Amino acid sequence: MEDKAPQGAHGQSQRHVPVLLEEAMEFLRILPGGTYMDATLGLGGHSTAIARRLGPEGHLIAFDRDPEAIESAAIRFVALRAELKEQMPRITIHAAAFAEAASWAEPRSIDGILADFGVSSLQLDTAQRGFSFQADAPLDMRMDPRSGMTAEQVVNQVSEEDLANLIYKFGEERRSRRIARAIVRARPVTTTAQLARVVTSSAPAIKSDRIHPATRVFQALRIYVNGELDQITSLLQVAPQLLRPAGRMVAISFHSLEDRIVKDAFREGKASGIWTVLTPKPVTASEEEIRSNPRSRSAKLRAAERATHPAKSRRPVKEQEKFLRRSWSSG
Repeated sequence: MEDKAPQGAHGQSQRHVPVLLEEAMEFLRILPGGTYMDATLGLGGHSTAIARRLGPEGHLIAFDRDPEAIESAAIRFVALRAELKEQMPRITIHAAAFAEAASWAEPRSIDGILADFGVSSLQLDTAQRGFSFQADAPLDMRMDPRSGMTAEQVVNQVSEEDLANLIYKFGEERRSRRIARAIVRARPVTTTAQLARVVTSSAPAIKSDRIHPATRVFQALRIYVNGELDQITSLLQVAPQLLRPAGRMVAISFHSLEDRIVKDAFREGKASGIWTVLTPKPVTASEEEIRSNPRSRSAKLRAAERATHPAKSRRPVKEQEKFLRRSWSSG
């Protein structure tokens, strides 16, 4: 299902195709008049689909760190209100990370949570945000461009050993030491194109590898800059507390690191009586969807239902904070 957003903050028409939309709506099992949370608002594609099903008594709560995404989604909701009129549900948008969801919602107040992890199409397609090496731009990569360390600061200030560690851990790049050494020698590295050239020259493409040599390095930097894995861990930790009995959690991941966290959290929750897992195997995009939206190729959807009497969940483990302190024995 293709959805075209209204003109965004920079006056450009944003083409937005929500990934695994129908599958997400099916597993979320939206109840008219319910309260649902879109943890990753983005351009509002999934949120719009939820809102259409909620009715006037429903409430949608959405989160995003990116002010441009919030602005674009808000414009979309204005158009949706004009369309739905008296059937429009209440929508609350929080300019915050989804890991903070517990600060904005009461325990056992949510009927369903949807999280579409990873970088949004707005961020990828806006060159000056620095998420992609398809166009030359400053190395930023922050989902919230108003705060935090940029990717440029990371590649120029982090030690060679720690840089190699994070490329290996978050990019699953086996040539991380060689790449980190090349980056340090090339400092200062200030743009996406320059970084891509440094990576390619130090670790040329492998014939059996279908992706660009810099792809994993850019992924690693983005995850590190935005603390993405800890964000996901924190959301999965609080989700059972926020959901009503039989409430559902739907998570869409785009690489193995994200999917592993979701899979492990649902499996451990099942073992301790917190979750009933609805997807023994991840749901993936159909060939038709992949043809119309190539970005859906790597998407994996997992869903779980909150138990009626869940056990007390454990404290989240801050993997991203811990791994640099551990000895690095491989890579």
